[in-house]
Amino acid sequence: MTGPVLTTVLGTDLVVWLAVGLALAGVVGSLVPLVPGALLSLGGVYLYWWSTGYVDPGLLVLGALTLLGLLIVVIDWFAGAVSAKVSGAGNLTTVIAGVAGFLLFFVAGPFGILAGVASVVFLSELQRTGDTGSSARTAVYTTVGMLASTVAQFLLTTLLVLGFLLAVLI
Repeated sequence: MTGPVLTTVLGTDLVVWLAVGLALAGVVGSLVPLVPGALLSLGGVYLYWWSTGYVDPGLLVLGALTLLGLLIVVIDWFAGAVSAKVSGAGNLTTVIAGVAGFLLFFVAGPFGILAGVASVVFLSELQRTGDTGSSARTAVYTTVGMLASTVAQFLLTTLLVLGFLLAVLI
């Protein structure tokens, strides 16, 4: 095989296929804990941008996609803390849930993250209020909020990829 056959597939540069593949892998990755879906999608966007000589997508679109990707990362990392706060947890519990979620992100599987943050919230709230029912309710709401953040990450990462594809195809 010669060079041109290796660098193109169906008339498109292999780098373009890799960029689109990374972007799509990010959408799938947004549903898998410990996989940085938004960062994978942004990697695809930036690989494509590099392959076009830093021309396409334009800087405005690239900036908007980057901000969206960073928002998704923030949602991923701090969903537990925000969920705890919204569910009525105290400030200390919220901080502890945020730290626990961040640390568990690196060492626990999906159930470990959910169970770990829920346990931390329950125990912290139980220590703070002494009310088992209220502490359990706060822990459940926190867990539901974290699961809802996964749905938000999936939808926003899908939006990021659609925006990227529309920008480069139109």
